[in-house]
Amino acid sequence: MASTYSPSLKITLMGDGDQSGLWGQTTNVNLGTLVEQAITGVTSIVMSNANYTLTNFDGVSNEARNAVLVVSGSNNAVRDVIPPVVKKVYIVANNTGGGFAIRVIGASGTGVSIPNGATQVVYCDGINFIAASGAFVNGAVLGVPGGGTGKATVTSGALLVGNGTGTLNEISPATTGDYLRTNGTTWFSAPPPGAEFSSGTRISFSQTAAPTGWTKDTSVDNAALRLTSGVVGSGGSFNFTDLFAGPSIASPSGTVSTTISSVSGSAGATTLSTPQIPSHTHTFPSPQAGYSGSSGAGGGNAPETNTGATGGGGSHTHPFSFSSGSASSSFTGAALNLAVKYVDLIIAQKN
Repeated sequence: MASTYSPSLKITLMGDGDQSGLWGQTTNVNLGTLVEQAITGVTSIVMSNANYTLTNFDGVSNEARNAVLVVSGSNNAVRDVIPPVVKKVYIVANNTGGGFAIRVIGASGTGVSIPNGATQVVYCDGINFIAASGAFVNGAVLGVPGGGTGKATVTSGALLVGNGTGTLNEISPATTGDYLRTNGTTWFSAPPPGAEFSSGTRISFSQTAAPTGWTKDTSVDNAALRLTSGVVGSGGSFNFTDLFAGPSIASPSGTVSTTISSVSGSAGATTLSTPQIPSHTHTFPSPQAGYSGSSGAGGGNAPETNTGATGGGGSHTHPFSFSSGSASSSFTGAALNLAVKYVDLIIAQKN
């Protein structure tokens, strides 16, 4: 059976019984020359302002089999480098003069344009030539499609975040303590939670120290909170815990005492009824027949007698009108416990 050649690399495929005595030589060329060339080979292509078709020989060295194509020469327009349309990978460097791109394309199908001064990995799928990476220039910016950032420099401390499929955006923190946040579409640097409050906003917190970005107000201490429908302010003169201090409810031991020293005023007049006056009688002369009631001849004083008792000694009241002064009295008893439970709050102002 006669020998044939592989479709992509043109390696000799010896038939059964073919090349008697030459197997070693053919195998060495296959492995030591042709396969090695396909993996590590670098060849120079010189263009002369015209399209260039790569050599493609069976079983021997050729340009198309090499892994790397370094294209030089000079063009005054975009020119084509034409490899065979077989499955193969190339690294192509456009080092031509004139400033024009070169196009790697087969005799049919589509190709890949490589900018002047750039290098790009391309491959053929047996029909078209396709870019396997973005074109890049040695020492220049490597674009995102080629695996680079698309940026020559990056700000210190910044993050690179994708923006679409072709570019990367920098996110730099604007203020110490900023967070990386998202609005559901993009990422951005933003102040920490709570920063949405305007500067000067005042809020109460149940903690000793003010949160980050806030300043504790120490001008008010030991005071209660009051709701108002008008302009806010402050007032009062007694400390909260002083005013509401007291013994424990379980065993009250405090006492409260007061003294009234004097009271002055006037009592209104009251006319007593008969039952209200004490029981009493009245004495008067007793009348007798033939007695004239006066002393005279054979006379003397007339005998006396008493009336019947009247009055009952009942009680009565007098209306009293207070005008000034203080009463003189005192009392002592258990204290009213006003030691209510409380939770300490601070007031902090947004910086």
